[in-house]
Order: sequence, then structure tokens, then C-alpha cells
Amino acid sequence: MSTGWHLAQFNIARGRAAMDDPVMADFVATLDRVNALADASPGFVWRLQDDSGNATAIAAYDDPNMLVNMSVWRDADALFDFVYRSGHTPVMARRRDWFLPLDGPYMVLWWVAAGHRPDVAEAQERLARLAAHGPTADAFTFKARFDPPADAA
Repeated sequence: MSTGWHLAQFNIARGRAAMDDPVMADFVATLDRVNALADASPGFVWRLQDDSGNATAIAAYDDPNMLVNMSVWRDADALFDFVYRSGHTPVMARRRDWFLPLDGPYMVLWWVAAGHRPDVAEAQERLARLAAHGPTADAFTFKARFDPPADAA
């Protein structure tokens, strides 16, 4: 596999209530633990965060209950292992307790040059691209993965 590329991921979720509402209390209580788990996971490179150490205060959408999460990983396998084979998995199993269903994709993956830190606008554009065109090499999912671009010789 190419070593000049890392995998970026962006996901969104619409909370059932504001972050300070009791409905969201269990979710809020897990944030520090899950973020620390991500930071220590094999293949983790970077994650979007505000001064609190998470991204819940980043207002990327007009809806104040819309939360964003973005991170960069060595490759899709490292991210997959964190999401589906770690202490993150039981938290994900409860997502319906805290978040409302969304129309369209809520998660997108894409390759970035090693060292690049995507911003929210870039991530939103990738999610919109996935919604408009389905999985492509520029915006894809775990179920429809694409290899990183070939490095120029």
C-alpha cells in the first residue's frame, strides 16, 4: 500500500436534544474515554477537536444539534478496527439512543496526502459528493472502499 496517503473520515449526527440535555448525558459521559481510545489506537493520526478536546462545540451546520466528527487514520483497516473492534463499538451500538436518523449518508471516507489535515468545509464537500454520486475514489464508504492514489514516481 502507498505510504504517502492517509484515510480521512467525517461523520455527522443529529442529536435528539442539545448536548446539555439529560437525553444526551450518557453520550457526553463517553466522549473523553472514546476520544482517548481513538488517540491511542494503532493507525490513528489526527482528529478534529475544539478547546474541550472533542468536536461537539464546532458548529458546522445551521442545526445546533448537528454534531461532526472527523479524523485521519493510517488506512481503512485501522479505522475499521477502532470503529467495530474496540471499546468504541458498544458506544456505537447505542447511537439510536442519542441521535436521530438522517436522510442520506452520514459518513464519508477519502484519501488525503500524509500530513494534510482536512477542514470541515472539505469534509462537508466530500459528504455531499458521496450523496450526489455514490461511492467514488474521491468519497467512499467502508462497504465500497477505494485504494489510495498511486504515488507519483
